[in-house]
Amino acid sequence: MVAWSAGLLLYRLTPAPQVLIAHMGGPFWAKKDEGAWSIPKGEFDPDSEGALDAAQREFREELGVEPPDVDWAELGTFAYSSGKKVVVFVGDGAGFTASGFSYGTFEMEWPPRSGRTASFPEVDRAEWADLDTARAALVKGQRPAIDALAAALEALPGS
Repeated sequence: MVAWSAGLLLYRLTPAPQVLIAHMGGPFWAKKDEGAWSIPKGEFDPDSEGALDAAQREFREELGVEPPDVDWAELGTFAYSSGKKVVVFVGDGAGFTASGFSYGTFEMEWPPRSGRTASFPEVDRAEWADLDTARAALVKGQRPAIDALAAALEALPGS
């Protein structure tokens, strides 16, 4: 059975193209940077929820703020090496301020095999990054979304 996720990739064009990415929370990612960031996204069941609705829900859950009210366009579906598929929607986030976040949390046993449960933020920070920085920062399976966005932006009139 294929696992599905959906996410929102906000972009802005000035001063140069940038995207909003989030650093994954929890002890595994705490001291990592390259390959430790993600598009705000999460899992959904395509039989019971639309991908865009799921992406907007996950944005709210992970960042604790409403996604901007913009026109969203489906950028594509990107497959991880694990087989998981991520549907990515893009929107112009020029007016979106990356602040005031209240990150969602998850619980897990920590330290491992300790029998204790600890709570961690799903993401611990979110910020605007230029496309090259984002490409290096994102987990490998999401990097093609940056390439697809870059190609779409180059195709815009006046580019």
